[in-house]
Amino acid sequence: MAQECISVFDIFKIGVGPSSSHTLGPWRAALRFLGELEAAGRLPAVTAVSVLLYGSLAKTGHGHGTDIAVQLGLCGDDPVTFDVNNIQSKIADIRRNRQLPLNGRHVIAFDPLENIDFLYEETLPYHPNALTFLVTFANGEQQASTWYSIGGGFVVKEGEQAGSGPAVELPFPIDTARQLLQWCIKTGYSISELVMENEQAWRSEAATKDGVLRIWQVMQECIYRGCHAAGELPGGLHVARRAAALNKKLLQGHTYHDYDSWIMAIRNGGNHFAYTLDWVSCFALAVNEENASFGRVVTAPTNGAAGVIPAVLQYYITFCDGYQPSKIIQFLLTASEIGSIFKKRSTISAAMGGCQAEIGVSSAMAAAALTECMGGSQRQVLMAAEIAMEHHLGLTCDPIGGLVQVPCIERNTMGAIKAITASQLALQSNPELAKVSLDAVVKTMWETALDMNSKYKETSDGGLAVNIPISLPEC
Repeated sequence: MAQECISVFDIFKIGVGPSSSHTLGPWRAALRFLGELEAAGRLPAVTAVSVLLYGSLAKTGHGHGTDIAVQLGLCGDDPVTFDVNNIQSKIADIRRNRQLPLNGRHVIAFDPLENIDFLYEETLPYHPNALTFLVTFANGEQQASTWYSIGGGFVVKEGEQAGSGPAVELPFPIDTARQLLQWCIKTGYSISELVMENEQAWRSEAATKDGVLRIWQVMQECIYRGCHAAGELPGGLHVARRAAALNKKLLQGHTYHDYDSWIMAIRNGGNHFAYTLDWVSCFALAVNEENASFGRVVTAPTNGAAGVIPAVLQYYITFCDGYQPSKIIQFLLTASEIGSIFKKRSTISAAMGGCQAEIGVSSAMAAAALTECMGGSQRQVLMAAEIAMEHHLGLTCDPIGGLVQVPCIERNTMGAIKAITASQLALQSNPELAKVSLDAVVKTMWETALDMNSKYKETSDGGLAVNIPISLPEC
């Protein structure tokens, strides 16, 4: 079996909320489907397209905007650059006109109510997040193309192996934490330095640094935007945004019109425990409120867990003097390697593993990154990741109404705080005395995922999703 090679830009992907597996993944699948039609020269001959959504994509698809994502993907829109302010108007146009411009130019008849089918009781065996594009050509021929959204915005076509993209040869191939540590010992590199060496199999070091700083810029803009956007989240649960009100309260009503002056004001407010804790929660709330509003976010490693890593990195920048490009790059490179290990050896899909696969993994990534940036050894970095995940094991995914709002948004604050705590514990501990390794906790997480009832895997069939009166069934 070929080794899966995962770049920092596979773990951190710029996209649109609210879900990496239910929004970004189907969007990317639609784009790849279009690309195949284009490559075969068959796009002009298409007369009809229908979309079948299976399993978890069907059960929580409305709340996660899966139907919106596939329409935008079929239009050829790029989730990295598409103006999120135009999403609702474009979808309304398709619905009103009952027409869809395939790849932006080949117009076909398309009624979302008729041509997107939510198959609530059907699940395909490879993965719970499956979708099929049914296409009809002018000569009457029909073709089916099935795709799986396997978490974090990663997609595979039926018959493909995950990670079967263009082959690269990494100087330091890594599948496990043990291998990562062995390479660090052999080379003397820190984890982030080792990652940077591997990234050069894809692009230059300068290009990697520029790309990572662009990832942080999107995260930073998301935090700032979310901390200044009041109102109610879409979706019918009538959830009020909290980050803006908390931001205003903590700054005693003062307003700042740019990021740098805002961060300086926060830093000047002190660093006592309750104040710092409130700001970490505010940063995480801000990102995930933006995510729930179809805003631009970064998978970290997923959209549902997109607030943990930005919140911890913002904490490091604001309260630990980490506002340096080199430190930001170090943080995100380290985090990405921990995320890739979970992706390879377990899962980052809540539909496969519950919320331990999203908030748990993001917390482990953030804990490891913070520990390296705070001067921890390679073993302490891995210990921090292990501690963070160990205390997320078994966490279920039970979104009320299929929306990435309750309990998802608050869970990002918990994941961020646990990451900081895990880092502090690791920095004050001797990792040689640790009883649990990161590889052991990754293995345990996967076994727990396999044992977990499907009701708790992003289906909204159990847990809080069925015990809160405001939760309404989608079907």
